[in-house]
Amino acid sequence: MKNLKKLLATATVVGMLGVAGSAFAATAMTPAEIVSGLTGKSVAELYQERSAGKTYGTIANEAGKLEEFKAQMLEQKKTVLDQRVKDGRLTQEQADQIYNSIKNNQATCDGTGRAGIGKKYGAGFGQGSGMGLGQGAGRGMNR
Repeated sequence: MKNLKKLLATATVVGMLGVAGSAFAATAMTPAEIVSGLTGKSVAELYQERSAGKTYGTIANEAGKLEEFKAQMLEQKKTVLDQRVKDGRLTQEQADQIYNSIKNNQATCDGTGRAGIGKKYGAGFGQGSGMGLGQGAGRGMNR
């Protein structure tokens, strides 16, 4: 009977974690999905443009949507940072520093991707070897 209770308790916890992870994943959007929503281009078209050397910021800028793109990207990064604080991977102070750095860098962002937003703190946001797509802890080394 004890083993059955432990099994049910474990299954419940695993199920709850799965739902929470799915809810977070459902709200997070990739840069390609954001630009797609702003420009009306398909994600496949955007991947082709990206592989030809354009940044998502450049594509958004060419469509006259750079400011909207930057605002939505900032919102997405805030969501990721909040989740990482919740998961215990970052302190709130670290997340605030990263967020404020991103916000300040966006003031001069021209969409070319040269700013390296978030790299100083090892945030990466899927680029380089920072925190990537949520794998690992990142230590700001980005080599």
